[in-house]
Amino acid sequence: MAFPMLRSTAILAPNAARGMATLKDIETRLKSVTNIRKITSSMKMVSAAKFSRAERALKPARVYGTGAASLYEKNEFESGEDKLVLAISSDRGLCGGIHSGLGRTIKAAHAEQPIKKTVIVGDKAKAILLKTLGDTYLATFNNVGKKAASFSDAIAVAEEVLSHNCETVEIVYNDFVNVVTYKALTKAIPSAESIEANDAIYTYDEVDSEVLKCYQEFTLANIVFHSIREQECSEQSARMNAMENATRNAGEMIDKLTLQFNRTRQAVITRELIEIISGANALE
Repeated sequence: MAFPMLRSTAILAPNAARGMATLKDIETRLKSVTNIRKITSSMKMVSAAKFSRAERALKPARVYGTGAASLYEKNEFESGEDKLVLAISSDRGLCGGIHSGLGRTIKAAHAEQPIKKTVIVGDKAKAILLKTLGDTYLATFNNVGKKAASFSDAIAVAEEVLSHNCETVEIVYNDFVNVVTYKALTKAIPSAESIEANDAIYTYDEVDSEVLKCYQEFTLANIVFHSIREQECSEQSARMNAMENATRNAGEMIDKLTLQFNRTRQAVITRELIEIISGANALE
């Protein structure tokens, strides 16, 4: 009788061990997902606070930005083929497809008309466009998104853009619509020469070229600052929504893993009871 019992134990031991290992794996994964939910929940709250600040900062910037862009929107200016694209993103991720959407917009424009000059703000857009437009990079700006941008940052970007001769500057950024919606927009800014060639500028008073040049530089800085603010607000809202979705998905996964853990544990207990009863019957 000893040998059958030994043979039975040798067969059942791997099953029991395999059951225990499965329980341990599920428990480890359950703890991991629970920790992830804590992190995403915390990031959601942080993003919500940053979004509130970004939304408040956007309101005054939007007033100056829309006012500066109204001249270019209400009048027609010559836009030559020599254009420079200014892409505005940030260095930070975990915010859904906000950066990839911006990249798709620029790549689509490049497919229609080849882009030869680009200035990139943010490492995300730099990485996304590197393969397609890497040889067109004139300048890149990093350390974007870690803190709120100032008007001095916009001036630095505008000065870099103006240092390269072009007929039109196209600013591509994400425009904030509401908490769950943003869209990639392109704003075209003509050069000082194109503005000077438009007769509508001289409707009310004579303006010399030096004044027009200063005006174009100032409005470009205002529009760049407004674009950066729009991008910041869109990014924080996108990150807040992404973290909310991640927290909800983690909660659903925790429920499924808990159910699986309980079922597996019950199966292990049932199997062990069967083994005990079978052993007792064999001894009788």
